[in-house]
Amino acid sequence: MAVGVPIIVLKEGTQRTYGREALRNNILAAKVMAELLKSSLGPRGLDKMLVDSFGDVTVTNDGATIVKEMEVQHPAAKLLVEVAKAQDAEVGDGTTSVVVLAGTLLEKAERLLDENIHPTKIIDGFTKALNKAIEIIEETAIPVDVESDETLRKIASTTIASKYIGHGPEREKIVDIVVKAVKIVREKRPDGSYNLDLDNVKIEKKKGGSLLDTMLVRGVVIDKEVVHPGMPKRVKNAKIAVLDAPLEIQKPELTTKIRVTDIDQLDKFLEEETRLLKEMVEKIAATGANVVITQKGIDEVAQHYLAKKGILAVRRVKRSDIEKIAKATGAKIVTSVRDLKPEDLGYAELVEERKVGEDKMIFIEGAKNPRSVTILLRGANDMLLDEAERSITDALHALRNILREPRIVGGGGAIEVELAERLREFARTLGGKEQLAIEAFAEALEVIPTVLAESAGMDALDTLLQLRSMHAKGLKHAGINVLEGKIEEDMTKINVYEPVLVKKQVIKSATEAAMSILKIDDIIAAAPPKKKKEKKGEEEEGEESSKFEF
Repeated sequence: MAVGVPIIVLKEGTQRTYGREALRNNILAAKVMAELLKSSLGPRGLDKMLVDSFGDVTVTNDGATIVKEMEVQHPAAKLLVEVAKAQDAEVGDGTTSVVVLAGTLLEKAERLLDENIHPTKIIDGFTKALNKAIEIIEETAIPVDVESDETLRKIASTTIASKYIGHGPEREKIVDIVVKAVKIVREKRPDGSYNLDLDNVKIEKKKGGSLLDTMLVRGVVIDKEVVHPGMPKRVKNAKIAVLDAPLEIQKPELTTKIRVTDIDQLDKFLEEETRLLKEMVEKIAATGANVVITQKGIDEVAQHYLAKKGILAVRRVKRSDIEKIAKATGAKIVTSVRDLKPEDLGYAELVEERKVGEDKMIFIEGAKNPRSVTILLRGANDMLLDEAERSITDALHALRNILREPRIVGGGGAIEVELAERLREFARTLGGKEQLAIEAFAEALEVIPTVLAESAGMDALDTLLQLRSMHAKGLKHAGINVLEGKIEEDMTKINVYEPVLVKKQVIKSATEAAMSILKIDDIIAAAPPKKKKEKKGEEEEGEESSKFEF
């Protein structure tokens, strides 16, 4: 019998970390992610400047954007990035909170691990704490009247307050536009609640002017111009053909050569091309269309015939815009001109080319679907426009959430302190090791008011103790007025609320992320692929580090 024969289970170069070391590595990565985002939380949150590998700069304090733009390598950190993305996709808000809370839950769990409490016991405690927290939120929530413009303005205002554009007249302008857009787009369901399809709200950015020049257009705006100078620039009662087909002569896919022996033959070729293009235009005109919008190109000859027919044409429009135009005007996207019928056309009261800044844009107003709007964003530079777009998107999501579930809780850390107080009471009724996990959960929730107090320049510990005392007396909406740097007895009185849907989703997502990281006790990382590089005519194998890095 052979002795000492090595058994190779894992591939050469594979790294394995297991047990407590694996857990600590993952917790450290999550803590670093939370630490990174902490300072960008709330109305006084600071911005991050992210420079990608091409040198493009993004300045933002939007959690989802920060985690998307950061090129994270550690697998546990990637897991938190996925959680933030899921939060953004689900409710569109609370992305910074979810990462900060998940990282803090793991930080508190680490102390329990140091006391030799098994991860399973911590997970059980966290699960009970999560269920109780959701129950408490349901009890604390205040119903709101979503028919009131004032309510919608307050919700949008709280969301935008923590953004780059969250102060001054710009904020009022943006809030006003967002509320108007939502009122146009929302659809009442039979049960009295509302459905809000955000696909009906298009955000079009155009550099120039200031944020105060931003406008709301009842219809669709596209960043294109009329293709031919002889075409009308304004068409009333527009019948719109929306095409996913070129008004050009298709080139053969195979490489072909045509040998011409006579000049007359060349003329015939050109005449045939012209005839085919003229036929296409005649076909479009016969349907009664006076506006043509296509995703593909339009030949110069076709442009000429369209202009003669008095048809306004736009070419090379983005697929997403084509779909929005079709939805707004009630048109059918046609993939072949031969198949175009009068019933495929869309309708709009007005299609017009207008000058916006230095460029021309096409405005499609009074569309068949009245629930289609465009927010035309103006701003001094691309960075500002991108941040304004993110702010508007967050505000739209916040309003969608409140329309889905018309209940609110106090902002400014009020709900977190209330949950922490009530969870501590709940923990005392249980006893055992789970009690410690629930207390750790309560402590983690208090990271939100702590960070808000720090960003407002207040003494974090003193503020937290005062808030605990107020909540113990029954002031369940007491929180931090970050903009004025003081504690308020009732955050709802100063119009700082948060939709219940967002808060529930933040706590659920953060807890689930923390629990999934606590369950990992082994990291098996495959060796990275080896690169081959040529050096002085010889091939050398480039080495790569197989460590996890940020």
